[in-house]
Amino acid sequence: MSLPSPLSRSEMDRKLDEHFTYEARDDVEGVLATLTPDVEHDVVGWPTGPAQGRDGARPFYESLFADLSDGSATSLKRYYGDNFMVDESLWSGRATGHPFGLEGRDRPLAFRLLHIIEFAGDGNIKRENVWLDLASIMQQLPQD
Repeated sequence: MSLPSPLSRSEMDRKLDEHFTYEARDDVEGVLATLTPDVEHDVVGWPTGPAQGRDGARPFYESLFADLSDGSATSLKRYYGDNFMVDESLWSGRATGHPFGLEGRDRPLAFRLLHIIEFAGDGNIKRENVWLDLASIMQQLPQD
């Protein structure tokens, strides 16, 4: 069995940028379409743990879009390998609901994210591993 040829940096950039664009639009179906049907979706520290498949990832995005608004992710640095990338991004927007279990009260919020993304041969995301700066989030959303 031969391995798929590696994606170019621009192909990986294009797919992750598409993923971020759908997130900025709160478009659950669009985000899920950037993932393989059997994706491993792991937001480290998320209470339910890693999810399998698009249907497993759906609740995370539904919750995220209910809790955060006017969001955008700006990539700060990307590192590339054969069919994977590491992306350091800055998310900024508003905490309108209860992001990460904290009372948002429609406050502005910005935090860094680290994504490790593995791509399938068709260019879709087959593994998404995300770490976020929860300490920064907690400082910005004090629970007084």
